[in-house]
Amino acid sequence: MTPVVYDNLSRGNREAVQWGPLEIGDIADTKRLREVLLHYRPAALMHFAAFTYVGESVADPLLYYRNNVAGTAALLQAVMNFKPLPVVFSSTAAVYGMPQTVPIPEDHPRNPINPYGFSKLAVEHMLFDLRASHRLPFIALRYFNAAGADPDGRIGEMHDPETHLIPLVLIAARQGTAVKIFGTDYGTPDGTCLRDYVHVVDIADAHVRALDHLFGGGESCALNLANAQGHSVKEVIAAAERVVGHPIRIELAARRPGDPAALVGNSKRARETLGWTPSRSALDIQIADAWNWLRGAELAKWHGPARA
Repeated sequence: MTPVVYDNLSRGNREAVQWGPLEIGDIADTKRLREVLLHYRPAALMHFAAFTYVGESVADPLLYYRNNVAGTAALLQAVMNFKPLPVVFSSTAAVYGMPQTVPIPEDHPRNPINPYGFSKLAVEHMLFDLRASHRLPFIALRYFNAAGADPDGRIGEMHDPETHLIPLVLIAARQGTAVKIFGTDYGTPDGTCLRDYVHVVDIADAHVRALDHLFGGGESCALNLANAQGHSVKEVIAAAERVVGHPIRIELAARRPGDPAALVGNSKRARETLGWTPSRSALDIQIADAWNWLRGAELAKWHGPARA
């Protein structure tokens, strides 16, 4: 099965498309979507097209509702006009908001605290409603903190601006700058936030398993993608120091509003439903893969010269 990538490249990277054709288009362009659907006649849809910066969503909520919600409605309308394809949707743990229990199960109350989280939850509601009205099969995969890179170094994170902790720590290690720690007084073992990091290879594996589940007539549902283990900011920095082989400068800063002390997922349902077992869950492996990618010549243009 050959993947066909449909992207407007407003925030994507052409170089990341390496395993099939690329079709340029916007998810809100139903005419262009119909052309692509009729040309390739796909067997399923994997939906990753969304804006994902929490801070940006707070500053410009309509941008997120227009792209993530209205854009998805247009995409799903085009799909339904073609035929009700199985859908695997890239959702997020941000749908839960401030956790009441940790690890967080799928039946935890969903109370997002930012427009990004609300936009993803709105799409989940669309999918459940289309399942009820038109028998559209789907799985929504709620990622916790995606991390790592392709172990072979072919693709990795290329965000601009970068907001994820692990690449920020590694960029600081590479350039000799300081990485900020936002808050050291949380009720966690070392006072810094705990997050659940999941390797992108394991996330990709879950998507393939989700497709197989739907192709086999499996039930539509939402599932957490998590390692069910939290690592603090200080633990991430210490692991990065082991990987890069030298100390990394830090800068202490005040807490950021809305940052929960701990976000850790319960992944039992994904393991039972999909037979999914993360293979690269160790933090040092995730950081080593990200470091190998960052050091590659392809990314030198993004983050400047390496630290001497």
